[in-house]
Amino acid sequence: MDGHTRRRHGSRHRSWCCTFNAPPPSPENPHLSQHYRTNNNNCKTKLGPQKPDSLSKLTTSISVPNSPQSSKSELSLVGRMDPRRILSPGRVSPIDHTDSLEEDRHSSHATPSAAAVDSLPRSRSRSFRAKIESPDTHSSLDPSRVEGEIGGAYDVRLNLKRKNGGVMVLELSSSVLASNSEVFAGLIAGSAGKKMYRIEVPEVENLGVFKETIELMFEEDIAKRLVKIGVNRAIDILEVSAGIMFRRGVSSCLKYLEAVPWTEEEEEKLRSLFTMFKFDEATSRDILARLHSQQSTGTLQNLARHLVSSITTCSDANARNELKSLVKGLLCKSSVYEKEQPDINKEDFYAVCQSCMSELHNLFEEASDAIPHERMTRKEMGKPLIARISKQVDNINFLLEILLDRQMAEEFVDLWVNQGNLLKLHERASPMVRYELSRVSAILFIAMGTRKLHCCSEARSGLLQAWFGPMLLDFGWLQRCRKGLDMKALEEAMGQTLLTLPLKQQYVLFMEWFRCFSRNGSECPNLSKAFQIWWRRSFLRGSETHAVESR
Repeated sequence: MDGHTRRRHGSRHRSWCCTFNAPPPSPENPHLSQHYRTNNNNCKTKLGPQKPDSLSKLTTSISVPNSPQSSKSELSLVGRMDPRRILSPGRVSPIDHTDSLEEDRHSSHATPSAAAVDSLPRSRSRSFRAKIESPDTHSSLDPSRVEGEIGGAYDVRLNLKRKNGGVMVLELSSSVLASNSEVFAGLIAGSAGKKMYRIEVPEVENLGVFKETIELMFEEDIAKRLVKIGVNRAIDILEVSAGIMFRRGVSSCLKYLEAVPWTEEEEEKLRSLFTMFKFDEATSRDILARLHSQQSTGTLQNLARHLVSSITTCSDANARNELKSLVKGLLCKSSVYEKEQPDINKEDFYAVCQSCMSELHNLFEEASDAIPHERMTRKEMGKPLIARISKQVDNINFLLEILLDRQMAEEFVDLWVNQGNLLKLHERASPMVRYELSRVSAILFIAMGTRKLHCCSEARSGLLQAWFGPMLLDFGWLQRCRKGLDMKALEEAMGQTLLTLPLKQQYVLFMEWFRCFSRNGSECPNLSKAFQIWWRRSFLRGSETHAVESR
């Protein structure tokens, strides 16, 4: 007995079989190959492009999505098998093409006989041992019983061709295939009366996904199988099921996906899939509710204001810092959610800023003993004054950073310049408290010096005239209590901001810095580089100025 015959007998009792274009000779079917060649000539019918509503015509072809992300597909009858053949579920064996050609030539010498023709359906049905369900009883039937009832249990040869090469051939029952898929039901009905239906699915993206989808047709409880498969694979199966109109598979996949959490990658795959297919509203309603928000723009803006307001009033320092990082990442344009972020209402943010400044003003009045002790609440008396002032400054800087990122901080400069009462209280407050106000000024100076904040000349002049002197006094405390502040960047930015003013105003401010630096040294910012630039621009003229600046 040759190698082909041994393989044939060895796989007789398996659930899946190895199928060939021309079956190898065996003692039972010596002339089966010639019969298949004759039968193939009778069954070769090419299908051309056609819409799914005309599946009953076998002389044309249909286009259906046959695998994940496949845009064009045609189902057509197969005339010749590819060298790759399926041996068992999940196991595909590549066979050398030359070997299959030699087998074809060898089988062509066989003489057809009536016995071989009669044994064809029975031989094919024995080679497949998958479970068959009766439409009436939904119970598992023995393949030998189904043979006699439907005239051959496994009478469909489904040829799956991958886009970049490779073929998988499945032998199936036409009754199961037609009862589960409307697409395949139309093809089978259009070629009624044939002993073997040959259907080809070209340009399959993933053979394994398509095969698993077909296998689900033989499952009584698809949901249990999906639990083992997982979410990502279930989405791929949902796409194939929708393409071949496997409604039971679509319904089971949607119910499973709605009940489990998704990763962001899986969510994007589902969004893309729902743009390609329109599913039953009753089944997909819950998934759509998770994918798409029905909130209006006004509701989102109010939500943003509520979030930042809650953060500024949060009493727990650790929770407040964590929430600041979270909300800042959501609202800033540089975040990963930039494409989906809603527009924020500038007036809402400035209202919260004004509230924080009013609270800061009250705290500085308390620090300068301007508030009688009996007016303080028990909650305020329970926390150190320095901690409460630092909290409000942190809140203001948090809001300012969001406004800077949104390029809406120009009005904040005017708001900070007009804090005359805070300036007076700054003069009377202790150095270990008043430096907190200079932390806000430092953020503005750095934003201007690094070209992130664009203000008119009047706004820049007003900011420097109001807060440049307090910054010189508080610089030493800022160095000791940096709280994340880059002091080198601050010194560079202060010098660059000064150089944006008219030369006469630069003269006044640089002289003030020179006197402070000569008295305090390292307790004062080092603006020597900016001072040299101002000196050259003020007292050197023409080509000499150009030569010095070039060096």
